[in-house]
Order: sequence, then structure tokens, then C-alpha cells
Amino acid sequence: MKDMLVVGRLKEGKFEKFMGFMQSEEAMEERRKIADLSKTLASVSPDKSVVMFKIYVHNEVALQAFMNGSNPVSKPVWDEVMVNYEIFELNKV
Repeated sequence: MKDMLVVGRLKEGKFEKFMGFMQSEEAMEERRKIADLSKTLASVSPDKSVVMFKIYVHNEVALQAFMNGSNPVSKPVWDEVMVNYEIFELNKV
């Protein structure tokens, strides 16, 4: 298990669509395959163009698939809402 930070840049005006998807049962089921949802912390920029999630990941391959569009559940939404994303591994210092 690893602490990771996912930062996503959204297309203009697509925050509500993104959040609606992320809170849907379909997305929640996929997210459970990736991380412990009870330990997820989320944040959004004031202009709603950037979202950030600190997650406790137990399946990095599934995380990559969810984010890069190879997951059939996330792909249609990502094509519509996502500009790009970055994933960072977090280490305590």
C-alpha cells in the first residue's frame, strides 16, 4: 500500500460532470479496486479547474488504467472532462 497524490486538470466547466461521475456507484466500485476510500482526501482549486486526491493505493495497475483511459468505466467521462493528470508517490521525510 502506498500514499499517492493524483492531480487532474479539468476542461472548463466540467467540474460538476467529473464530481457526479466520481460519486456514482459505478465509479465508486472501480475506485474501491484501486484504493481504500475511507482514507481518501480530496481538494479542488478555487476556479474548479484542478482536482487533487490523496489516496492510499493497493492496486497501482488499476490506478493507471482508471486514469489513462484504458478502464472502460472511466474512459467515456475522462474523454469529456479531463485535460491531463499527474500521479505522485508520497514519501514521509
